[in-house]
Amino acid sequence: MTRQRMITIESPKKKMGGIVKLKNVVERLVQIKGFSSAKKPCPEEYGRDCVPKDVKEGHFAVIAVDGYHEPTQRFVVPLMFLEHPMFRKLLEQAEEEYGFYHDGALMVPCRPSHLRMILTEQWC
Repeated sequence: MTRQRMITIESPKKKMGGIVKLKNVVERLVQIKGFSSAKKPCPEEYGRDCVPKDVKEGHFAVIAVDGYHEPTQRFVVPLMFLEHPMFRKLLEQAEEEYGFYHDGALMVPCRPSHLRMILTEQWC
């Protein structure tokens, strides 16, 4: 007695439906388990490269962290202040206190009023 094999032919629509379902399951797993190395979408207030929209080209974000007298405050600072002697001193203190590598805005250990004074000071 010979065995007969049954061959089923799926319609292209049915096959595509299965692929779409599989794709949805994989995407769901990636979201739940964090398997993907792809970048997460930026919040609306951020620009194309996950940089806040208020940080324009030629500027960077700085957070003044006092911890005692004044609440933390964020500033958007022009790059030219990297040459300012008092600002450079703050950067050295930040490196000692917080380390060199971190994500996000640069944190400096000073009162926001002190940083504001540095940023508004006229210097040559």
